[in-house]
Amino acid sequence: MRFQLLGPLSIAHGPETVVLKPSKPTSLLAALLLHPGTVVSTDYLLRAVWDEEPPATARAALQTCVLRLRRLFAKYGISATTIEAVPGGYRMHNDTGTLDLVLFRLLAAKARAATGTDEELYRLRESLSLWQGQPLANVASRMLQRDAVPALEQERLRVLERICDLELAAGNCHQVLVDLYESGRRHPVRERFTEQLIEALYRTGRQAEALAEYRAVRDRLRDELGVDPGPGLRRLEMAILRSEELGPPRPEEQAPPLPTPPHPLPPVRPPGRGGLPSVPGFAGRAADLRTMALRLTDADGPRLLVVSGAPGIGKSALAHQCAHRVQGAFPGGVFSVDLGGNEGNGVTAQEARGLLPEPGDGRRLLILDNATGAGQVLPLLPASGDVSVLVTSRRGLAAVVATHGGAVHRLDVLGPSEAHGLLAGLVGAERIAAEEHAARELASVCGYFPLALRIAAGRLLTRPGLSVADCAAWLSEDTPGRLALAEDARLSVPEVFGQALSALPPELRETFLRFGSLDPGPGPCTAGSGVVLEQLVEAGLLEDGPPGQPYRIHAFLRVYARWLSRGRDGAAALPAAR
Repeated sequence: MRFQLLGPLSIAHGPETVVLKPSKPTSLLAALLLHPGTVVSTDYLLRAVWDEEPPATARAALQTCVLRLRRLFAKYGISATTIEAVPGGYRMHNDTGTLDLVLFRLLAAKARAATGTDEELYRLRESLSLWQGQPLANVASRMLQRDAVPALEQERLRVLERICDLELAAGNCHQVLVDLYESGRRHPVRERFTEQLIEALYRTGRQAEALAEYRAVRDRLRDELGVDPGPGLRRLEMAILRSEELGPPRPEEQAPPLPTPPHPLPPVRPPGRGGLPSVPGFAGRAADLRTMALRLTDADGPRLLVVSGAPGIGKSALAHQCAHRVQGAFPGGVFSVDLGGNEGNGVTAQEARGLLPEPGDGRRLLILDNATGAGQVLPLLPASGDVSVLVTSRRGLAAVVATHGGAVHRLDVLGPSEAHGLLAGLVGAERIAAEEHAARELASVCGYFPLALRIAAGRLLTRPGLSVADCAAWLSEDTPGRLALAEDARLSVPEVFGQALSALPPELRETFLRFGSLDPGPGPCTAGSGVVLEQLVEAGLLEDGPPGQPYRIHAFLRVYARWLSRGRDGAAALPAAR
């Protein structure tokens, strides 16, 4: 018997392999198998199974899922004790004979320890043969698809990169061309595959094709990410242009050793060799960056800075761009932990503590991204040490600042020139300059919200023949309903705004919709009581207003509120709170 994760989740028993149907027990089994021999907390399992806010009866329902799995196991002669109930959660004991993931990692470890190239290559190919397609393809859990599947895929790609390195070093260029063509097309921003493909083409006498591949990836990186190829690709281009012989790849250009099995929660981003990278396509926010940098680097200033504001307004991007700018002032490193609050399934404080870096030498900067509230942040603040903390949240986190000191930086929408710069950085300066007026109209349609602008840019990038004017006109016919990319719910204005609204009590939701229906202008607000309106400010859906008008709403949020009111009966059009 073997559980198979490296493909559709299935149970192999003798000659029979059963692919499990998508269901809550299947999601539960996947969450347990991803952490063999480890106690998986009940809270983590609840989020993996339900994705959204678990119902009040979720813990009892989780036990029912366990019972259903044990009945399934009995059908295939698997002991009911394979799933062990332990304090705080459940655990499954698996080894190389019962779980393909464990065997894959063991073979990869044996490859690293191999004394010769032939043995290493054999072990790596043996490990890769265990993969049977897209991992967890039949698992419905959005959380596992978002967090676990990409991590598994990274393990596979590192093995494939190493195999190609070894084959190229041995002169077996023809054997890896098919793999490299496929991998380069499926993972265009993974430059090592492109380097290997170009090298293989050049070594087999196809210099023109090699240069064409380089130019294609260079243009794609510039157009889509606003960056140039890395040093490895640039050195390779120069060598080909000079018709030089290629030596072995430099150590930093080879596939690095396989990482240890990933943590089940969002990883800490440690200070890497190249430091924290710049945010792709970032534009504008010069005054915000200046103010935040001064606060974070001032030796006598606050050690805590909260960046708050509306959903989709660019808090996370600004925080990471600021960290990129000031990382030189933090020799102890910059660390980022995604608390997951903006998707409604944030990690608990206990889980997040396990992700925090150990105390070290030198001043450090800790980013706590997407915090849900003060209760999640307070237990994570360092009690001592030379640490500055940068928190992003829709909420102002007054309780955090009141008890620990610090400052709150409330983020507004981009200015028109900043929004224009963001579009130019993402879509390409030439294309935007060719339709200057239409680009400014598009920025206005997007309400100068970074989220909406990035979605519009994504639509233009995937449709090279679409004019900026036509894109703006099409979006304006159903704004914000058409500002969504189907591949990722995080790039959907209705989804992101809807999740923020769904997380509120009914009274606050209705007050927000009433406020959005009012015409802007001075005078007292009749949409709701002051207490309720203050709660909407704290939730990031209203702002403090000018004198004579205590509260205001971003114009784009007003458009959303009216769009939602037109298209729903009650709360039917809102996505379920996660």
